Parts: sequence; structure tokens; C-alpha cells
Amino acid sequence: MSISLEQNIVQLLEKGETTAINLLYENYGDSLYGVILKVTNNEELAQDALQETFVKVWKNAKKYDSKKAKLFTWLYRIAKNTAIDKLRSYNNKFEREVQIDKSNVYILPSSNLNQDVLDLREHVARLDEKYQIVLKALFFEGMTQQEASEELDIPLGTIKSRLKIGLRELKKVYDL
Repeated sequence: MSISLEQNIVQLLEKGETTAINLLYENYGDSLYGVILKVTNNEELAQDALQETFVKVWKNAKKYDSKKAKLFTWLYRIAKNTAIDKLRSYNNKFEREVQIDKSNVYILPSSNLNQDVLDLREHVARLDEKYQIVLKALFFEGMTQQEASEELDIPLGTIKSRLKIGLRELKKVYDL
């Protein structure tokens, strides 16, 4: 009795055989790419999402249950969710970048600028390094607290504490 291609791939995945990924890509790659491209409507994002899909499939291969869904259905769900996540991430990044362009900071007349504020970077550089890192990420690089937490690998609560302390130290400089 011969086993189907799907059963063969599932068995290879269960054993952790890398040939399973090759077979998946050869037999399902185009279909999954089509699904992802339809969601993202962007070839570059779709290619990234397809790659991430196969990584997720490999990492979660032991979670697949043939009694719950056919292999393609399982792959389809992973691909579609990955594409949605990729699109959301891209749109969020794009929206943050666009907001910079909408700022009126570039049209302020120079006579209205407080000269004491212009040396802010210099004052930040005098703080303890742990406060500098957080303030630079949040104010000079435009990260959110959550993004800074993830990027710097520092707990969110610590980011908030260091921000508060760093701002308090800067306030001492400007409240002479």
C-alpha cells in the first residue's frame, strides 16, 4: 500500500527531516505564495511572509494533527495569518514614518526656538548610560516604549522607570 504525498510529508515533518520542507515548498509553495500575495498585495512582503511561513511550519511541525485538518488547510492558515501579521507590521511602520512628514517642527521660525533646548543631546549625554539609551531610543529614534523594550531587550517597566528618572534629571538642568 503506497502512501500519499501528503502523508509522506507529514511523516517526514514528524521525524524532523529537512526534506519535508523541500517537498512542501515544491508542492505547496506557489499556492501559498498566491494566498499571501493576495493578502499583502506586495511582492516583497509576500516573499518575506512565505519564508516566515515555512519557518513557522518547521518549528510547529509536531503540532500538526491530520485528524483536525488536511495539510494544505493547516499550511493555508499559517500562511494567511503570517501575511496578515506582516501587512500589519508594514502598515504600522509606514504610518509612523508618514507622521514625521506631517510634523510642523520644520516650519517653525528660528526666532521662536528656545536656545536652551538646542543643547538637549549634550545634556542627555551627561546622564548615566542606562538613561541615555532609553531617552535616545524614545526621543531621538522615535521608538515607542514597547518598541524600545523589544529592541533593547529591557523589560517595559524598566523602560518606563528609566524614562521617568532620565526626564527628572533633565528637568533639573532646565529648571535652573
